Amino acid sequence: MAVIGTDITRAQILLDAGELVAIPTETVYGLACNALNAVAAAKVFAVKERPAFNPLIVHVPDMRHASLYVSAVPEKAKVLAENFWPGPLTLVLKKKSLIPDLVSAGLDTVGIRCPDHPLTRKLLETLAYPLAAPSANPFGYVSPTAATHVNDQLGSKIEYILDGGISSIGLESTIIGFEDDVPVVYRLGGLSLKPIQKLIGQVTLMLHSSSNPSSPGQLKSHYSPIKPLVTGNIKTLIEQHYGRRVGVLSFKDNYYMDHQFILSANGSLSEAARNLFSALRKFDEMDIDIILAEYVPDTGLGLAINDRLSRASVNRR
Repeated sequence: MAVIGTDITRAQILLDAGELVAIPTETVYGLACNALNAVAAAKVFAVKERPAFNPLIVHVPDMRHASLYVSAVPEKAKVLAENFWPGPLTLVLKKKSLIPDLVSAGLDTVGIRCPDHPLTRKLLETLAYPLAAPSANPFGYVSPTAATHVNDQLGSKIEYILDGGISSIGLESTIIGFEDDVPVVYRLGGLSLKPIQKLIGQVTLMLHSSSNPSSPGQLKSHYSPIKPLVTGNIKTLIEQHYGRRVGVLSFKDNYYMDHQFILSANGSLSEAARNLFSALRKFDEMDIDIILAEYVPDTGLGLAINDRLSRASVNRR
């Protein structure tokens, strides 16, 4: 298994050598490599078993560093970065040739963001290159929100996990690109649409792509637990699956089942977002046949939570 610790120097030495290190962010843990090193990036795809057509997100400490790797920044992108970086926002921008085609999956754009985690920000500030870092989990599985989650899934394949505690948001970043200067949301995430639209006006949603995504996080089947998951009205689902060993994932109500997880007893969407991926992982450890889940209110962070539940319920088998 990997070593878990807070040694930034050790992480830097490994990254400098072209190795992989798991890093904490406010969204989820990432599997990081030198974003300018195509050989290192290939290791990320191999360890995650991630298809090469799915691009990686590049992490930088600030917009000044981002400008080293992108060729153009639309005015609305600048406004968003000024207001939401560091934070759970990825901007898809025209890339410079410094970024290997493998990292961008052959696209002429790259997803780039500035994470809001003190340990990872300190690491980024010590490096002479940005970090490419998709979520630190096997491709398609539930994203990790703790160092132990990473170790459980990838600990035998990487040497070091930088431990930054539990991810404070628990959902991946919101991804926005610009097509003919029109802002397009490619993935709903930890930054809600309302504050975005308040700054730059209406946005277009383009959330799914079956095989050739414009950004990470667009594949229809994703973020899935091992156990099958169905969504709907919990009481109806319990009746439909009578006699089976079920786990119940509810927003705030207690259904008094032997295996259940309440995302937020007080109805907080922020708390529900933080708990979602951890809850799905816990169900995979339980002696159950199926997970019965309900959608949360479809507003604010609830849009991103419901997006994850919808993708997790796609039949992959």
